[in-house]
Amino acid sequence: MSTFLYGGHVHANGIRQHYLRYGGNAAERAARDAVIVVPGITSPAITWGFVGERFGTRFDTYILDVRGRGLSSAEAELDYGLDAQARDITAFAEALGLPRYSVVGHSMGARIGLRAAAGQPSGLARLVMVDPPVSGPGRRPYPAQLSWYVDSIRLSRQGTDLEGMRRFCPTWTDEQLRLRAEWLHTCNEEAVVRSFEDFHRDDIHADMPRVRVPTLLMTAGRGDVVRPEDVAEIRALLPGVLVSHVANAGHMVPWDDEAGFYAALEDFLGAPLLQ
Repeated sequence: MSTFLYGGHVHANGIRQHYLRYGGNAAERAARDAVIVVPGITSPAITWGFVGERFGTRFDTYILDVRGRGLSSAEAELDYGLDAQARDITAFAEALGLPRYSVVGHSMGARIGLRAAAGQPSGLARLVMVDPPVSGPGRRPYPAQLSWYVDSIRLSRQGTDLEGMRRFCPTWTDEQLRLRAEWLHTCNEEAVVRSFEDFHRDDIHADMPRVRVPTLLMTAGRGDVVRPEDVAEIRALLPGVLVSHVANAGHMVPWDDEAGFYAALEDFLGAPLLQ
């Protein structure tokens, strides 16, 4: 049985923010903190729907379209920087009246969640960072090429199908490729370029000592995004951080090993996601 409730929009931090809401038993949802899922650089909310379905069995779950993606505001004049994206999260929670919530951010979304947590918002209860890019000033670059994103976005704007997407994501299933072909055109190229460039300009490590909520770092065994030496540095900057590892996954962790993703969360969010 689907846990999808509805999609909606809210005006928060001066923009239109679109989200998808998932949740099963109302009493069970009310007993736990809400969860806000913040996807990565070219992942509209709908592409995380399969995760929302599972999260919805345990939590009141909101998957966001980050500004410049999906159905959220994507005007050319918008600020697509990390600070604005982080303010979107806290403003979103306030606009919906969420008294306590956890943030689960993947890749770019993990960096957004970290920047938001560094501001110590009153409602934030937990932070999950799923394979966050650890690039930044003076650090090794993010192990992907900007052209990969730009070329695939331009192809999707022309109109393409799953076969057009397959050369960019050869290990994905037909269902995953079909959904990407359908929605990737909603990713504003300017927003994506700014976020990619900011992977190398923003110093997210400086945010870590200011985080005051329980935090889980999840790393991928085949992504080469977060290496063992990066984990050691993060442990030093963010004492008490929990670390989980999904050995069989690449950077797109739940796409590569969905069960491993849920297992790596254990009961960190307040309840296990695997029976």
